[in-house]
Amino acid sequence: MTDVSADQAVWTSRLKEAYGETVELEDEQGKSSIYDIIAEFEVGDRGYAVLKGSDKDVDYEILRIVVSPNGLPELENIVDDEEWEDISELYDEMTFPVDDAE
Repeated sequence: MTDVSADQAVWTSRLKEAYGETVELEDEQGKSSIYDIIAEFEVGDRGYAVLKGSDKDVDYEILRIVVSPNGLPELENIVDDEEWEDISELYDEMTFPVDDAE
């Protein structure tokens, strides 16, 4: 995944439709945390979610949305560094567009 631009992305709301405004995620140690769903979007055939934890020290999390065998959206980590960088830059571009006139 390289050279993605904001005009290739489409805002969605699959997670919010399925779970509401928040999701509960469990870390590797089994500790559960609640995250607000800040944004959801698709690029091509892949969906992504931007989440914010309730802890003020927690940065935004960007996860991939996949569809489970029962048809519900689920979240998974983005393990490819290049994909993560591309998607985080794309979200910044979508959220804070650069004015071409400057």
